[in-house]
Amino acid sequence: MTSPILRPAEVLARFPLFQALSPAQLDRIAQGTKEIRLTKGTSLFTRGSEATGFFIVLFGQIKLVIDSPQGDEKVIEIINQRQSFGEAVMFLGRPYPVSAVSLNDTLLLHVSKQMVDGLLTEDPSFARGLLAGLSARVHSLVKDVESYSIRSTTQRVIGYLLQQCPDEAQENITIDLPTSKVLVASRLSITPETLSRIFAKLAQLKLIEVQGRTVVIPSVKALQEFEE
Repeated sequence: MTSPILRPAEVLARFPLFQALSPAQLDRIAQGTKEIRLTKGTSLFTRGSEATGFFIVLFGQIKLVIDSPQGDEKVIEIINQRQSFGEAVMFLGRPYPVSAVSLNDTLLLHVSKQMVDGLLTEDPSFARGLLAGLSARVHSLVKDVESYSIRSTTQRVIGYLLQQCPDEAQENITIDLPTSKVLVASRLSITPETLSRIFAKLAQLKLIEVQGRTVVIPSVKALQEFEE
């Protein structure tokens, strides 16, 4: 990977969570921020390890997983570029309930709990930003639970594909799946074989076209309106 980041404060300022902070505050929190570089397949932390802060992905991907006693791996979440994770566990003062592993070469920032605690005391706007980020994460998890409980497996897959679409695009959209089909299947709580069958069915109905990890959606409206 490339040379270290020279100005962590400038990098932090690009993220919504830190945009309300003054330059002096950014410099202060940057003092408690360190750069972490991981190659593909490297463990960032394991379930049960101490939470000493939270993380921001600058580039690459991190998967949050739980290993079952049978040795199976359940993907809880895939963290992409410009996303953060670990905030809630940091505040609870409990060990990490999941393990984190890099899906490819990844660059992260680790923001220390000590610096976060200091800013929360001094700046209410920082607290509001952090709460907004945590609320969005909870909302996403609630939607996941609703999807797994109510939706059919086909509707889960369709919902996932629609989430990958740009907001304004409606026709002939090309999606490069952000990770392998095996991990996508685990994220949706289905088997890889089920995911392949659903892709094949949607392709037969001409709702999607699939080539490897590339999916083309001819019409977002048609895919949204599909019912089994």
